[in-house]
Order: sequence, then C-alpha cells, then structure tokens
Amino acid sequence: MVFSLKKLAAATLVMASLTAFTSAAQADITAEQSAAILKSFDGKSLTDFRSFLGSLAKSDLAKTDNLNPSISAFLDNKTLNDEQQNEIHRLLGIYTRVKYGKAALETLRQLVEIPTFRKDGVEQHDNPEFIKIAGEIQKLAESFGLKFLNIDNRVYEISLDGKGDEVVGIHAHADVVPVTPENWVLKDGTKLDPFKVTLIGDRMYGRGTEDDKNAIVVALYAMKVIKDEKLPLARNFKLLVDTTEETSGDAIPYYFERNPTPTYNMALDGGYPVVIAEKGYGTVMASFAKRKGEGNGAEIVSMTGGKATNQIPSASVVTLVTDKPAELATSLQKAGDAYAKANGGDFEVAAKVDGEDVKLTVTGVSAHSSEPESGVNPVARMLSFINSLDGKVALKHNQFTDAARYADENWGLDYLGKKLGVGFSDSFMGPLTTSLTYVGEDDKTFKLAVNLRVPKGKSPEKLKAEIAEKLDAWSKKTHVAVAFDYSVAEPMYRNPEGEWVKALLAVASENLGMKSEFGTSAGATSVHELPNGVQFGLARPEAKYTGHTDGEFKTVDQFLLDLQIVTEMMGRVGQLPKL
Repeated sequence: MVFSLKKLAAATLVMASLTAFTSAAQADITAEQSAAILKSFDGKSLTDFRSFLGSLAKSDLAKTDNLNPSISAFLDNKTLNDEQQNEIHRLLGIYTRVKYGKAALETLRQLVEIPTFRKDGVEQHDNPEFIKIAGEIQKLAESFGLKFLNIDNRVYEISLDGKGDEVVGIHAHADVVPVTPENWVLKDGTKLDPFKVTLIGDRMYGRGTEDDKNAIVVALYAMKVIKDEKLPLARNFKLLVDTTEETSGDAIPYYFERNPTPTYNMALDGGYPVVIAEKGYGTVMASFAKRKGEGNGAEIVSMTGGKATNQIPSASVVTLVTDKPAELATSLQKAGDAYAKANGGDFEVAAKVDGEDVKLTVTGVSAHSSEPESGVNPVARMLSFINSLDGKVALKHNQFTDAARYADENWGLDYLGKKLGVGFSDSFMGPLTTSLTYVGEDDKTFKLAVNLRVPKGKSPEKLKAEIAEKLDAWSKKTHVAVAFDYSVAEPMYRNPEGEWVKALLAVASENLGMKSEFGTSAGATSVHELPNGVQFGLARPEAKYTGHTDGEFKTVDQFLLDLQIVTEMMGRVGQLPKL
C-alpha cells in the first residue's frame, strides 16, 4: 500500500488513524531474555549464524525460553510460522551485535574523524571531505559484498538485492552540523575534539555519533550479515546516504530525478519506535545593515551564536571595545548577575577583560533547535540582555543593538511564538516553536535567524503572512532598518497502514520496552516529501537528543542495541510476504 498525506482537523480522527490496525505477530523473546543471551555469548568467537543458533540450542537459555522449536525448524530448513520467523530475526539481531559490535564501533570512529560539514564557498559535492567519506563507505560496502554507486557525490547508494521489484529505501546522512570547538568542554573541564570519538564511561563523544553517521554504520553491518548468511529476501534494500540533509537538502531530490523512488522509505535519523509526522521546517532570516556606532559608550564589534539555523549553541560571546575595559566589565557583570537571577537563574553571564577589549559570554545549554525545551538558549538571552542594558550601561547603537532590540521585542526568551502573537499547536504534533539560532555576518550585514518548527493547523502561506505583517509593523514603528527573508515548509503527516509499519512498530517497541504507538517529531528528515516515508529511530524519545549540540554523544550500549534492532528490522521486513 501507499501512505497518503492527511490533513485531519479533528484530534479524534487523528487518534483513530493511529490505532485502526491489527498488531503484528510478536517475537516471544523479551528484552531480559535478549540480555541474558548477550551475556552468555559475550567474548565468544562466532563463526556464523547457524553455528550461533546451534550453540544456543544446547544451552539452558534456549530450553528455559522455549526457543528450541524455532531454532530446530530454522536449522532443519523447515517452514516457520510468523512467531518463529520473528524469533529467528530477533536472534539474528543479537548475533550481529555479538559478532560485529566491536568492528562497527571502530567503523563509527573512522567516519566521525572525517569532518563532513559545509564549507563556505565550496559545493558539498566538491568538498574533499565528502569525497573522502564516499571512498571509505565504498571500500567498506564492497568488502561486505554489497553494490556501491556514487551519484555525482550527492548520494551514496548501497544495495542489497532480493527477489522482485519492490525496493525499501533506508535513509541516513553523512553530513554534520558545524562545531564551535571551544564549546566542546565538559562540566569537569575535560576538553573534547569534536572529530575524534572520545569514550568517557559509556558515552562516545564526537560530531556525528548521534546524527547521523551511527545510522550509516549499523545499516551497513545489518546488510552484511543478511548477505553473508544468504537469508532469502522478498524485496530489495537500498541504503541512501545523503550529503546535504543538514543544509540545502537538494541531494535526495537530485538522486530521485535520476533514479526510481523506493516504494517504501524509512529514515534512521529520528526517533523510535516509528514516527509518522514531522513538523515543517522554517526560517525567519533578519539582516541588519552594518553601520557606524552612534552615541556614547562602549561598542559591540562581534557576536557569536549557532553556526547553523538548526543548532542552539551552548554559549554566545560578544566582544566590546571601550577605553575603560575594567570599568565596563564590572558594570556588565553586575547587570548580568541581576539579569540571570531575574530570568530563571539557569544560565550564566560573565564579563571579562580580554586585552584592550571586553568579552561578554552567556552560557546556556546546547540543544537541537527542534527541541528548544531541552536546552537553555544563550543567543536569545544574550540579545535580550543587551537590549535590557539601555539606560544602565552606555552602548553605542549599531547593527548589533538593532538586532538585540528586534530579537527581544519580537521573540524574547519565549520559543513558542507567543510574544509575537503567532503561536499555535496541534493536539498530536505539538506547538509551533521559534528559536533564535544562527548568528552570522558578511561585509555588509549582520544576520540573525529564527528557526521555526511548524505543526499542521496553519498553512505555511498564512503563517508567513502573519509573521511578516507583525515584523513589518514593528520595523516601521521603531524605525529599525531590517530586511527579512522567510521560508516555511509544509509539515508531514502519514496515515500508517500496512504490514511493514506493523513490523517496524513491533521490532522497536519490543526491544526497547516502549508502548506500541506511533510518534511525532519536530525534526524534518530526507523522507519528508517521499511516499511511505517514516522515521525508524535511532533516538529514544525519553532521552535528550544530543545531535547538533556541543558535546554530542551516543552511548555504546544504545549504538549496539541500534545495530541489533536494525538487523532484526531488515531481516523481518525483507521476508514479509507483503508490505
């Protein structure tokens, strides 16, 4: 079947669509039983899947958990019922985790060391780092016996062939968001290299460990195991590695202009168990012409913030020039302490003399801009604080104070669009979010972006018109010269039907001990515009998502569990009689 995009106004219709299907057959192996099997095989050398099953069949675990009927039927090449088939696929995932866990961790380390972020003035497909990672992925795929195709260095296609014409697209991406290296410092003072995997406890710190090089690795190893074990597939799989997911998003459309679109698509770039709705992505980019400082006092000459619109940094730094740096630092510190105390006390303001200048730093908590509630936005607080200084600390007026006034008076510290009066919410997808993120400048302008995550309930055209009307009115009233550029995309909502989504939901919820229910996401992935597109992990919704944050990490245990889950999923979806 094919998903259809639904525009359902009533919450009752939405919830009905989420529950109006029969559940898939279960794999009668609990998470506790899986853990016991993993423990019993820890450190053991495994030859292949059949010998793994043979060893398991001889153990007390198989007898206690009543796994022998499924194992015996498989080893004897007999026809398995649905439950037995699912048990075998669960064991396939466990086997993959035991046999290839260490190798997969090493592969992740190698990919993280390639800094695949956007470089100004260089097209992504011409960036040497992307050419390098393409070579590494090709080498690995071909060593696994998988077909590799590089589509003009936009998308890397890895194929696992089965019978028939049906294709399931597995989506992941090789690009990452930029980093501010000085912000990669743990609370205990430990400095991290964003492009080296640093293991501290169970956490693997490094850019791309969570978003999204981990997905490339687990999908490749899952495909390897299925091919090595010669497991029959009723359909084909294609792993599509995107190179522009974090920026322009034009690589996947480029690919599908030249290649058939898979009938079914899943992004390993979101949340478990299965996400069927994604908010629309939007940006309000404000540009302030650089101008000579007017008035008396210190002058702001630079400001840092997020390096991408989808990234809330952990700190924002402003540099001020003055002929009395010590006096200015003292005044700013006093005002900053009072401001932090009056606005929640969950962030820090620090003013220090730096040579002849003063560095003003607001330190918050980094977050993915799709989850502003999980962080404390230092960009919003810096701008609001600067605007609050009027009449307290003398500052010359220039493009930075213009931006501060604009940000504070229209957006403030609120991330729900309430201050501007444009907030709304959907009962399933949640509220509109509006996060001050990107800070940048060129020779002529200072730029400040608000990142929007838009649920269904209001059309992009209507939302853009509402925001533009209010901001234009503010600009005319205040006489602050600012140019705006708006972009808002439609949200995605899928009506979940079909055996394949039942299987996805069962695999994830059983392994993770989660409720068997569909989810929604504020993040947009490469399946947003594709038919039958859903998210299938690899993040747990109850945990803070660390992608895009300073100090991004993935735990070893979750990475290995992802490897297990994706292998099971691929085997199970690959052998379903129909999707």
